[in-house]
Order: sequence, then structure tokens, then C-alpha cells
Amino acid sequence: MIPRILRAAHASSSPVARAAGTMLLAWSLVGPAVHSAELYPLPAESTARKAGVPQGRVQSFALSNSVVFRDAARDGWIYIPAQYDPAKPAALMVFMDGHAYVDEKGQQRVPIVFDNLIAAGEMPVTVGVFLNPGHVGGDAPPASGWGNRSNRSFEYDSLGSQYVKFLLEEALPFVTKTFSLNLSTDPSQRALCGMSSGGICAFTAAWERPDQFGRVLSQIGSFVNIRGGHVYPALIRKTERKPIRVFLQDGRNDLNNVHGDWPLANQTMASALAFAGYDFKFVFGDGSHSGQHGGAILPDTLRWLWRPATIAPAPSTNNWRGDEALNKVLPGGGQPGDWQLVGEGYGFTDGAAGDAQGNLWFSDLNKSDLWRVPPEGQPEKWLAGGPKISGMKWGADGKLYAATQGGPGDLKQRIVVIDPVTKEVETVASNVKPNDLVVTRNGRIYFTDTGAGQVVMVPTSARNLGGPRPVAGGITAPNGIALSADQKQLIVSEYKGTNVWTFLIGEEGALFGGERYMTLVVPPGKTESAGDGSTMDADGRAYVTSTAGIQMFDWTGRLGGVIAKPRADTTPVSCAFGGPGRQYLFVCDKDKVWRRKTLVSGTP
Repeated sequence: MIPRILRAAHASSSPVARAAGTMLLAWSLVGPAVHSAELYPLPAESTARKAGVPQGRVQSFALSNSVVFRDAARDGWIYIPAQYDPAKPAALMVFMDGHAYVDEKGQQRVPIVFDNLIAAGEMPVTVGVFLNPGHVGGDAPPASGWGNRSNRSFEYDSLGSQYVKFLLEEALPFVTKTFSLNLSTDPSQRALCGMSSGGICAFTAAWERPDQFGRVLSQIGSFVNIRGGHVYPALIRKTERKPIRVFLQDGRNDLNNVHGDWPLANQTMASALAFAGYDFKFVFGDGSHSGQHGGAILPDTLRWLWRPATIAPAPSTNNWRGDEALNKVLPGGGQPGDWQLVGEGYGFTDGAAGDAQGNLWFSDLNKSDLWRVPPEGQPEKWLAGGPKISGMKWGADGKLYAATQGGPGDLKQRIVVIDPVTKEVETVASNVKPNDLVVTRNGRIYFTDTGAGQVVMVPTSARNLGGPRPVAGGITAPNGIALSADQKQLIVSEYKGTNVWTFLIGEEGALFGGERYMTLVVPPGKTESAGDGSTMDADGRAYVTSTAGIQMFDWTGRLGGVIAKPRADTTPVSCAFGGPGRQYLFVCDKDKVWRRKTLVSGTP
């Protein structure tokens, strides 16, 4: 009989093991290939409850009339352990293709495994939610079988936040209310699991909302091009590490078809997770596209998945000289919780701007207030009841220049200048529609006109200039704008497009050489990046706020990585460097302002 615990392969025998080092365990087999049921027999803790182990309760339910997945109906089951105490929040684990996991005579037998591990204290008291894919129409297959559920690929293989939205807004509120459950809201106590398309679905849901789900189990995951899932390894490498613990399982005899190569895709996923420094394990065997291998190692998998918190390894530094990975910008490559709350309770924050002294300035646009954050201090209101500022920068003359959206008793948009001593506000240019601006050392203001798709220039010496002329056009909803440290280059982000433009600045202030130089990451299901506030550091890297996060580009226009948003469910508006040494990246995020320490220094 082949032993259940298999010997570890030598690092040289697996390219993934070489790539991932000690974080990757590639399991191989001894002896001739046989049927997977013989290769991977279920362990005793999956086939029967140990003596004295109490049995949890399993109950079926049905979900219909979905709003997220219109008119889709589905079957589901709930597992409530015997140790569940409604006075204490229970851990949660959601299973895609629920029928395959809840069946006590199937390949996984989760209720039996849960009973044994919970009783032994090897996993927390955990409520299991088992959900089948949705089906539209009146010919739904039996709840207990795989069948041809019409919505399965759409729900599971699609990237984006639609499925996790369904979980958070429909499925989990339903089971919580129906079964009077007290479930933990701690993401480290909430896990997702699935096989095949369900495996990539579990990963996608956690990837989109790591603030809700912190543990993922993917068996024979379909990280291939069914609906775009093959992009994950690249995204993982260029996205700040998310606080997700990931277990991958696959076999060398898995599928290889028109959509892709499953074994290769999972090995590539493992390599990317290792590069980015995730807390992960990859078990690679000889199985095919079935749940047999995953079921055989499920008890050990759950022990690993639910083990206490550990320190994740540092991201890889094996970059070619000149590659601008996030570990060159963020200490340790970034850690969960690195964003620090600076202030909250504002109406709508915007216009983040740093100065040479390390002060960070921002506006509460809705309330017409202007705030200052000293390098070592708390936010203080600097100007109350002033203009509604959407963008601002300090000029070399020591005055503050701002793009305004009107003000108290005045709805006209303007470019204004504010005296730092008297706080007197003067109009530089009127009959304009500015969004954001920069100010050069030689006295030129460049501002974006989002509606007209233009960049406009006006001298700082102007007063009450009406309708200055554009110096660049043809940009899709230009929004954020920033200057390079040497002030020879201007970058402009597209709000409704996917590009960041670069322009060279001529001696007379003209812009030339306009190129769509950088490409913004756009979340699945969206066509617009929401590219907004922009800033640059002293080494020439550009930072652009967007729906995906704060996107960092090197001086050649290559995406170096996406810095995680302070909040998963909001889109940051503007960003700037400030604080001691201008080494803190500040972000205006609707009603809040955040900052985090970096390894770089921003340009004032």
C-alpha cells in the first residue's frame, strides 16, 4: 500500500520547487501509476468520526431570486458544529460546488473532517456554508450531482468582485439570519474553498476582498484562460501582497486543453506567490482533474490553513538591475496594516499636496476647508470657508496655487493663489474648468480640464486672466497631473481611459512629444481606470491613484506594482509625499486621509 504521506521531491526535480524554495512542498509518488483512488486513499479521519467526537448538524437550504446573478437559483447546505456557542463568533468556511464537499460518502467528506479536527482543537469552531453554482431556468439538475448548472462558469471563472458581492450581500446574510448565526468578521477566521473553477473562484473572492476573507484553499484550480484567469500570476507579482493565506493542490495529470495547461498554471501561480512573499503551500502530485487527491490530504490541508498566524517570508529580491518592484518602494515589500489613519470625519478629501518642509496639505472640498498636517503632528484646519479646492501645489514664490470648484456664495471655477501670511485669495484665471494642477519653478501653472480633454497653461503672474489657451488635447478625461523632479517632464492620468500620458516641457512652456506612456491596470469588468491624483518621487517613479490601487511606474513607463488601497471598498482620490524627509505617501480617501512609510522621497 502506498503511504498517504508522500516523500518530498528534491528541489532539482521540480522547477516550481526551485522557484519557491522552502515555501513550496512538491509531493511525488513511489511506484507505478495507478488509479487516483488507489494512489490517494482517504485517511481514517475523513471516513469516520473518532470515538467520542460529537457530530455537527447539516441542514439544506435553497437560494433564489438573486439580484447579483439575476434570476439564478441554487442549493446550499449549512454545517453547524456541535461546539458552536452563539455567544462566541464562529469561524466561517465557504465551499463552492457545495454538494461535492458536504457529501459524507464523496471525495471530500467535510462534515466528518470538521467534526474530528474541531474536537481535537486542530481548527477553530467553524461553520461551513456549502453553495452550489446558480442555475437560470426551470431545468435545474439535482442538488446532489454536478449536472449542467448554467451559471457555473460565469460565476466561478469570471474575474472581478461579482461573486464576493453575492456572498457578502446575499448568501451570507441569508444563512446568518435563517440559522441565527454569530459569525466572525475577522478575515483571518473566514476561509474560501473550491475545486477546478470553484478553486479560482475562491481565490478571486479573497483577492477582491481580503478585508473579508483571509484564507483560501484551491484544489485543481482553473487558473487558465477560461474567462481570463491566466492573468493572476502577473497580477500577483505586480500587486502589493494581500493578507491572504493560500493552499494550492494540483496533479501532473490534470487537464491540458484549449483553455490552458492546469499543472503548468498552478505551478506558475505557486512561483508568483513565492515571489510576492505570500504565506502559501503548493502540493503537487500525480492526480488528474478530480477531488481525490485534495480529499486525501484535506485534514492536513485544514490543519495548515487554520494554523496560528505566522510571519510571511520577505518578497523575492531577485530582480534584474533596474527593475522597479514594490520592494524598492515599500519596507519589507509591504505588510497588512501599513496604512496609518491620519484623520477622518471629513466631507470629501482631495487635493493632496506636499511642501518642501514636509507638511501635507489637503482640502475638505465639500466643507470649503483647507487642512495642514505637520511632519510630526495632527491635522489642523488652516483655512475655513475658503474655495472648494480639487487640486493644489505650492509655488517657488512660497504661495499656494489651487484649482477650485467654486466656494461659499460663488459657484464659478477658477485658478486661485492664496497668500500664506494673510490667507488672501486672488483669482489667477477665470472662465476655466480646472481639476488638478502643478506649478513649475519658473512660474507656469499647468492644469487639467477633464471635460474638454485638455491641459491648459497659465503664468503664476496672471490675475483675472479669462480663458487661457490649452497646450495639449485629445486626452480621455485627464485628471491627475504631476512634474518630474527635474521639471522637464509632465505626466497626466486618464480618469475614463487606461493611460498615463507624458509630455516634455519646452523652454517657453509648450508641451511636445505627448505619448500614452504608461498603461493603468483596470479591474475586471471595468473599462475605466479612475486614474486620479498623481505624484512622483525623487527617483522618477510615478504614482497614480485608481480603482485598482495606487499604481507605481518606473521612469521608463513600466508598471512596477500596485500598492494596496487603504480600504478595499473605496477608490483613493489623490496622493502626495509628505512627513519627515517627505518619505510618507499620503492618500485622500473620501472621508479619510491615510499615510504609510516608504523607502523613497517625494518631490515637493
